[in-house]
Amino acid sequence: MKKYIIAIFILLSISIFFAISQKEKDLYQIEKQDNVELAIYINEEETNAIPSKDSGYYLDLEKSICTNNAIIQFDTSTWSPVIKNMSEYKTRCELHFGSTYKETILNGTDPVLEEPLIAVTIDNDGTVRKASLANEWYSYENKEWANAVILFDESENYEDGEIISEDAIESYFVWIPKYRYQLWDLGQYDSVTEIDTSKVHEIPVIFGDYNTNDNVDGECTTPMESGATGNCQIVAYMTHPAFLSIPSTGFWVGKFETGYNETNITDEAEQNVIDSSKIIVKPNVYSWREIQLANAFYTSYDYQRKLDSHMMKNTEWGAVAYLQHSKYGSTTSVRINNNSNFITGYQANDEPTCGNTRSGVESMDCNVSCSDGTCNTAYPNSVLASTTDNVTGIFDMSGGALEYLMHGTKTDANVFVSGISSTLNSGFKGIYNDGTNNTTGLDWPNKKYYDLYLYTTNRYQFKDRILGDATGEMGPFSQIEFLDTYSLQISSWYNDTTFRWVIAGLWFQRGGAYYDGYGSGIFQNTSYDAIATWDCSFRLILTPTGGTS
Repeated sequence: MKKYIIAIFILLSISIFFAISQKEKDLYQIEKQDNVELAIYINEEETNAIPSKDSGYYLDLEKSICTNNAIIQFDTSTWSPVIKNMSEYKTRCELHFGSTYKETILNGTDPVLEEPLIAVTIDNDGTVRKASLANEWYSYENKEWANAVILFDESENYEDGEIISEDAIESYFVWIPKYRYQLWDLGQYDSVTEIDTSKVHEIPVIFGDYNTNDNVDGECTTPMESGATGNCQIVAYMTHPAFLSIPSTGFWVGKFETGYNETNITDEAEQNVIDSSKIIVKPNVYSWREIQLANAFYTSYDYQRKLDSHMMKNTEWGAVAYLQHSKYGSTTSVRINNNSNFITGYQANDEPTCGNTRSGVESMDCNVSCSDGTCNTAYPNSVLASTTDNVTGIFDMSGGALEYLMHGTKTDANVFVSGISSTLNSGFKGIYNDGTNNTTGLDWPNKKYYDLYLYTTNRYQFKDRILGDATGEMGPFSQIEFLDTYSLQISSWYNDTTFRWVIAGLWFQRGGAYYDGYGSGIFQNTSYDAIATWDCSFRLILTPTGGTS
C-alpha cells in the first residue's frame, strides 16, 4: 500500500512540476535544463566553462543570443545565466564573455555591479549613456568617478553607448573604492582654542583591498615606490573604517540627497514615513525631509535589499570627504547648494560672504541662499558643488538640506540611547534622559549598519570621534559669536561649523543647510535629537558583494 502511495505522490509531483513549467516559462536556470545547448566564449574563443565570479570577465549581453526568440540574462548573485521567454523546443544559447575594464591604481577595488545597477557615463551636459564594461568608463586618476543608475523599469535594456533618458532613471550612484589614508592628526581635542588653517592639506590615499589600523608601523610613500631615490620615508596609513564592516571592495553612495518621488512643491517632500517606493536619487528634485532617523533608516534599508542598501553612516560620509580631498577629488572647499527650496544638485554662483541667515539677515546681501535661478546654478552646470569639480562626482555634500547619519550611542550600562524624551527621540528603542525606556520604538539593526559613539555631555569632546569620520581630525577648533545670537564652533578646515549638543542630541547632521553660508561644507558637522525636522534629509548607500555583469 505504501508503494502505491509513494508512486501516486511522485506522479502527482511530476504533474505539478510540468504544469508550473508550462505556465511559467519566463525564467530558467540554464545549467539545470536538458533542452538547452550552451556555447561559451571568452574573448571570442570557445571554452567549456563559465569563467569564475572573480575572474574579471563580464557577460556581453549584446553578443549573447539564443534561438527560438529566447532572451538570455545573467544573475550576478548566483553567477549563472538565465533564460526568459523559453519554449519547449531545443534552444541554443551563446554566452560571450569579455574582459572587464579595470583601472590599475585601484588595485582590485574597481566598481562592483549587480542588477539592477547599470554602469553609465555622463557627458558634461548631463546626458547619460550606458557604459561599455570593456572600455574605460571611469578614471579615478583623472578625477572621473564611476557612476551607475537604477531605472524605474528594471527590465528595460539598453545597448552600450545608448542614451538613457532622465525620465527613465530612478536613482544615481557613485562608487567609492576601498582605500587607506595617511594619518595626520589623531584629533585629541577636548576644548576650543584657535583654528590652524595650515592643517588643511591634500589627503594621501592608497586604493586596495586590505585592512590595516591606526597602530600600523608604516610603509614607504608613493614617490619611493614609483622609483625615487633616497631613503624610504615611513608614514602611517590606515584602512578607512567605512570599509571594514562590509564584505566588499567599496560602496555606492547616492549621487544626490535622497528625494521624494512625485512631488510638485517642497512641502510635499516632507514625509515622516517608511516608504522605499518613494525614493529617488536625482538632480533637480525636492530633497526628502521631515523624516525621523529610524524611519529614514528603514526606508533606506528596504530600498534594495539584494544590494544591501542602508542609510549612510558617519564613517561613510568621512570616506567620501577624505577621497574628495585626495588627489583623486577636487581637493578644495565644496561649493554650497544654496537653493532655498531644497532642490538637489544646485550650486551657489558665488562663495557665501556671511553665515547663518535664520536670524533674519537678507540672504541676497551676503550670497547665502535664494530660490532657484537668481544666485545659483542647476545641475549639470553646478560642478563646483561636486566632489570632483565635474559631473562624475557627488553633489549636495555642502548645503542643500542637512543630512542625518546613521549611528548609535550607548550609556555606561551598555543601553542604547533613544533620545531626550518621548517627543524628542530617534524612533529607535532605548533609554530617555530621565531613565525611562522607549519600548515601542523600532528595533536597532545589525551593528554593521551604524557607528557607535560614546555617550557624552561635553560639547567640546572633539576627541570622542571615530578616526576617519571627518570630525575630530579636522581640528584644532575655535568658537565664534555670530549675529549676537549664536555661539558656534568652527574647525580649521574651511571654517566649517562643528558642534556637539549636550545631553542627548547625539545624532550627527552633516554638510550644513542652504542657509548656513560659509559654515556649510563637506567637513561640517552638527548634532540634533533625530526627530523629523523640516531641514534634514538622508543619503543612500549600496554595498553589493558580487561580480560584474
